Amino acid sequence: MPRLGQHFLTDKNALKKIAGFLDLKEGDAVVEIGPGHGELTEQILNNELRIKNTEIKIIAIEKDEQLAESLRKKFEARGNVEIICGDALKLLPSIIHNSLFIIHGYKLAGNIPYYITGKLLRTISELPEKPKISVFTIQKEVAERLAAKPPKMNRLAASVQFWAEPEIALIIPRDSFRPIPDVDSATIVLKKGVQKGIKTDAYYKTVRVLFSQPRKTILNNISNGMNISKDEARSKLKKAGIDENLRPQNLSVEDIIKIAVAFQ
Repeated sequence: MPRLGQHFLTDKNALKKIAGFLDLKEGDAVVEIGPGHGELTEQILNNELRIKNTEIKIIAIEKDEQLAESLRKKFEARGNVEIICGDALKLLPSIIHNSLFIIHGYKLAGNIPYYITGKLLRTISELPEKPKISVFTIQKEVAERLAAKPPKMNRLAASVQFWAEPEIALIIPRDSFRPIPDVDSATIVLKKGVQKGIKTDAYYKTVRVLFSQPRKTILNNISNGMNISKDEARSKLKKAGIDENLRPQNLSVEDIIKIAVAFQ
């Protein structure tokens, strides 16, 4: 049985590609979440060797104590690999506050257990300094939701695309993992987006209101969610240049920002 919900990726070709998606540069710091047996860690180090005069820093956060101890022994000769045993959801904010990451930036990577994917993305969204690149192997269906555009926009996509530009880089069949999971996976690359020019709280509040009832029009959701009359909501949407009859799935991130600004 997988420990703590983990399914370990064993396909070396896929691991090599995933490490490549990190686009390693001199002085990069990589935080790996759930390294397991260190399969991806090894590939990241192999990539490092192919980049002349480059040393990167790897901090690997493993929740399973036995795996963490095994990783320490495996990489004890590498001075640039640090293994931390603990919950990444709790440790990530304090690690990122380290001045090293603030000054030089950092990248995230990991084969993420399905049950923590949503919580991890929310944790990242709340970090004051976002990763330059995040490369996560997650459930294929979740990756497709993350990368969705209108007319298939959803709350998860709207939330993540506020701070990152997602791209599905690789589809990985379920038999590439041990134990074999019930579904296929995908590697998604999240590249840090440009500053959107609106306060984070205002944007996410608007997302919650708009997607509170996805089948209803945005006029209804705004009126109910913001406790204002439909006439007032209609007037502000018109000024923002947004069709009141649209449903949340039809909105782009830019549309949501316009709505957030209009109702601040």
